[in-house]
Amino acid sequence: MNLINNTITKLKAVMAAENIKENEPMKNHTSFQVGGPADLFVMPQSRDQLRAALKICKASEKPVYIMGNGSNLIVRDNGYRGIIINTKALSQVKTVGESLIAEPGISLKDLAKFALKERLTGLEFASGIPGSLGGAVTMNAGAYDGEMKGVIKSITVITEDGHLKTIPGDQCNFSYRTSILQAHHWVLVSVEIALKNGDYQAIEEKMRDLNAQRQAKQPLEYPSAGSTFRRPEGYYAGKLIQDAGFGGFSIGGAQVSEKHSGFVINKGGATAADILNLIGAIQAGVKEKFGVDLKTEVIVIGNE
Repeated sequence: MNLINNTITKLKAVMAAENIKENEPMKNHTSFQVGGPADLFVMPQSRDQLRAALKICKASEKPVYIMGNGSNLIVRDNGYRGIIINTKALSQVKTVGESLIAEPGISLKDLAKFALKERLTGLEFASGIPGSLGGAVTMNAGAYDGEMKGVIKSITVITEDGHLKTIPGDQCNFSYRTSILQAHHWVLVSVEIALKNGDYQAIEEKMRDLNAQRQAKQPLEYPSAGSTFRRPEGYYAGKLIQDAGFGGFSIGGAQVSEKHSGFVINKGGATAADILNLIGAIQAGVKEKFGVDLKTEVIVIGNE
């Protein structure tokens, strides 16, 4: 643990000790509410702290993982033998003309509320998507009639060598649930979102309608990571899972939602292993019955 102790000493020189935690249970930081401890959990409170923390943590030679709200993440039960940097506190947003300039830690829900307050339309689709802006940009999150690709004007990242780089939205290689951020070890620090002036009542009504649809169709009352699987070309994941006989199927505390078969939920007391074993069983069953490979939307990290 000498590497960790040395890293902690250096981190304390650039941020408050209360934002540096050893052996932090990751079940406290993921929407599935599962996961073992990370050796070190670091919570920078500003862009400058993030840049400094990145430099220090990379120099430690320990694995480093960047996370936001943990809404699309499973950490295995044995935890993460390395350093997790959480950007949740980087949540500032401001208006510049018809654009929003936002930090990656802000939740999509809060960002959509801010856009409503500013009477800016174009982000209504995101108002009910769980998770942070950073994760949404990385995965090109989408719902109903929109996706992040359609509103991002540019992103600013910290590159591998610690420099800031701004990339226009049309060069971000957005496609279904992917972006340029998945191909590089860059850290997102700012996003410019291009919207348009709109009518407050119309924006609010659309957000309310989309969120009502979500409430009716999705198991929001249980811990989950949203849609567990990517949509296979030509199919719907939920229907494949249902038709393969997995509706309501459970392993341990993990269950295929009875409300929407595309969601794996923590029904109560699930472990990461329960969830991963259920995902594996679904994938095997759907492959056997329909010959379709289901790929997950969720990201899995940690030690077996």
